[in-house]
Amino acid sequence: AAAPAPLLALALALRTLNCFLVQTSFVPDEYWQSLEVAHRMVFKYPSPAANYGYLTWEWTSSLRGYSYPLIFASMYKALQLLAKDNVHLLIWVPRIAQAVLAAFADVQLYSLVQHLENSETAKFVFFCQLCSWFTWYSCTRTLTNTMETILTIFALSYYPIKGSKMGNSCKYLALVALAIVIRPTAVIPWIPLVFSHFLQEQRKADLILHTCIPVGLVTVGTSLIIDRVFFGEWVLVQLNFLKFNVLQNLGTFYGSHPWHWYFTQGLPVILGPHLPFFIHGCALAPRRYHIFLLPVIWTVLVYSTLSHKEFRFIYPVLPFCVIFCGYSLKHLKAWKKTAASFLLLSNLIPALYTGLVHQRGTLDVMSHIQQLCNNSQQSQAFVFILMPCHSTPFYSHVHCPLKMRFLQCPPNLTGNESYVDEADVFYSNPLGWLNKEFYNDTLLPSHLILFNVLEQEISSFLALRGYEKTATVFHTHVPQGRVGSHISTYRRKTEMNY
Repeated sequence: AAAPAPLLALALALRTLNCFLVQTSFVPDEYWQSLEVAHRMVFKYPSPAANYGYLTWEWTSSLRGYSYPLIFASMYKALQLLAKDNVHLLIWVPRIAQAVLAAFADVQLYSLVQHLENSETAKFVFFCQLCSWFTWYSCTRTLTNTMETILTIFALSYYPIKGSKMGNSCKYLALVALAIVIRPTAVIPWIPLVFSHFLQEQRKADLILHTCIPVGLVTVGTSLIIDRVFFGEWVLVQLNFLKFNVLQNLGTFYGSHPWHWYFTQGLPVILGPHLPFFIHGCALAPRRYHIFLLPVIWTVLVYSTLSHKEFRFIYPVLPFCVIFCGYSLKHLKAWKKTAASFLLLSNLIPALYTGLVHQRGTLDVMSHIQQLCNNSQQSQAFVFILMPCHSTPFYSHVHCPLKMRFLQCPPNLTGNESYVDEADVFYSNPLGWLNKEFYNDTLLPSHLILFNVLEQEISSFLALRGYEKTATVFHTHVPQGRVGSHISTYRRKTEMNY
């Protein structure tokens, strides 16, 4: 039985609202590994002089594949052909598309549980999925982790679980393969599931020869061809990605955490108020449900061995956890309504706060930069973003060939012992760096964008070079280190430019 149409309508309406109620930034990857790449693919050189678009070091080192950005590039191309490629549509169309996919995934999760159990349990799982604050925060973002999670739900609904009629080896393996092409780490949650499927499969040789190999060849082949077109040479990005992150463990460049971080912080935070229900559901659930617990435990264990840890890395196991939460809720006899109200209200606060308040400045400040596109100053303007690197999006949120620069921070790819990236060099002595970099007034940026924590330190440079503050934008209530509570925009007074 397919999920009822009203359910899909509800999910679509809710995820569309979700999309517009998330106006904050989460991690740089949601722009730099998707929209920025797509923008460069479509609007590469409007004029030979403008280097329009930017690729981070992951792309120049062939660690990422073009399959995921290609999805957004096709939307951009369609908008360009319709002459509707204005900056607001470039920002919102990919997000709305992601929201629609998320809605279909929510309904797919309902269908899966409805098949395994009954409509009542499925409704509670669906409710828990729609309530989850972290899903709300992440599911409409253009992140590879989001697509990996959505594809995992789709694949799970075709996974041959004992007692399920929905199993389809070819479909679920194709979806898993697609998820791996988009983000190679998607293989992790699926290792125990594919292994378990293989063990219970009677016709093992058939499964390998007629399903696994053809599916693998088609997906890897397609991915290779797409990357061949855009890189201009044959590259197996998935291999490079694993080599870099696992064998060389260069991810530690972006920070390292203790081994227990996912158990003590990662999982408790992304589950949030769902945590007690998850634990209760695990204790209650019958044996056939253990297959859903396996990927959760396995994924958290595998990721715990890598030193660089982030909340979004374990986002793909959240839907597995939600199944147990729904199971718990259904079996709370007298407390059902109270528990449901508690889940709804307690998730609403973090969902709205993280979606509308926390870390919104780096997106809001882009509208100030966009204004430089609308007038004759565009050719004279030069914006320098003096913030931790990749703090803001770039051309995908400006959409005009404005001269822009930010502080670079690629990891040590050459193995140089004394390597320090540009951002670190800058932050070790901001004033000295600026005076050295802009020793000649003709080189000065017309606009500077920086966090308020930096203002005091470079105030003499700003005053001496004739910069005036034109805007202050709120960013966060919890400033940390180089990230301030507000973002300041400075413009160089024109009368200085004699």
